[in-house]
Amino acid sequence: GRAAGSVVGRKMVRTQDSILSTMKTLPDYDDVVAAARRLAGQAHRTPVMHSATADAMLGASLFFKCENFQRMGAFKFRGAYNALAKLDERQRKAGVVCFSSGNHAQAVALSGSLLGIATTILMPLDAPPLKIQATRGYVAAGHRAGGGGEVVLFDRFKDDREALAQAMAAQHGLTMIPPFDHADVIAGQGTAAKELFDEVGPLDCLFVCMGGGGLLAGSALAARALSPDCKVYGVEPEAGNDGQQSFRAGRIIRIDTPQTIADGAQTQSVGEITFAVIRRDVTDVLTASDDQLIGAMRFFAERMKMLVEPTGALGFAAALHAGLPLQGKRVGVIISGGNVDLQRFGKLMEVKA
Repeated sequence: GRAAGSVVGRKMVRTQDSILSTMKTLPDYDDVVAAARRLAGQAHRTPVMHSATADAMLGASLFFKCENFQRMGAFKFRGAYNALAKLDERQRKAGVVCFSSGNHAQAVALSGSLLGIATTILMPLDAPPLKIQATRGYVAAGHRAGGGGEVVLFDRFKDDREALAQAMAAQHGLTMIPPFDHADVIAGQGTAAKELFDEVGPLDCLFVCMGGGGLLAGSALAARALSPDCKVYGVEPEAGNDGQQSFRAGRIIRIDTPQTIADGAQTQSVGEITFAVIRRDVTDVLTASDDQLIGAMRFFAERMKMLVEPTGALGFAAALHAGLPLQGKRVGVIISGGNVDLQRFGKLMEVKA
């Protein structure tokens, strides 16, 4: 009995140490402000757009932060550039490795080409061809700028992308830049919400798409500082609600790779750092079905003349369908990206939603 008790005691201490270690690495709003300074002149200050039709549909005032107009077509540039810009000289010379279904891959490759840092990019075989092609283009630009790197494809349903990246990092001395569970990445992503609040002032609600939680955690840091009464909602694809399950259970829950059109949110779990911020600062985690995403994408295309990828439509889909009392409220929606293959987009628009 005593031996078992001592083992349990050691486990409890390790768990507490792990929590304390994670807490020490949590980014805060000062990190978001510092990231905004690094990104000045590099990231686009994307527009905040309005739609009288959307306002009428919800009886609310909606403010769409359009990261589909960001460099490489998504918010991911913010976090990637901030993380790479903070590397020391030794890390820059050795290069970096990352894994991504597309947007983080493009963001790291583009940031590396701008900063002269070699980038090795792991991408799933079934990533949208547009994203693979664009990433290869940014890596090629990196070669011309004295950086370099390569794109390596893997099977997301068989291979462990994190283990592959860690092995490459260890073998070649590379710095791994994860897509979301990294304090500098989170701080960079938070600059999108910071710009939104700086431009439109306090909001009652903010809807943010959620895969691994980097954009949501960064947005929550900005909301806490700039609009403390704002309710922040993360939104996942219905088929991949690991974040919602984790939020409700109070612990990280891992799932199989979800089958959803929202390829940017096909994560199996949230990160430790992102989850710590989300648990503390987010109001709730909601979901949207693929059909609801198609409907939101169609609205953006037809009424706002914007191309938005499925993941980028998560926030608006939840605002429309989650049944929250939004009448009379000031509502922010972050559109995370617009990187969708036109042929695929056309096929999705043929689906009745």
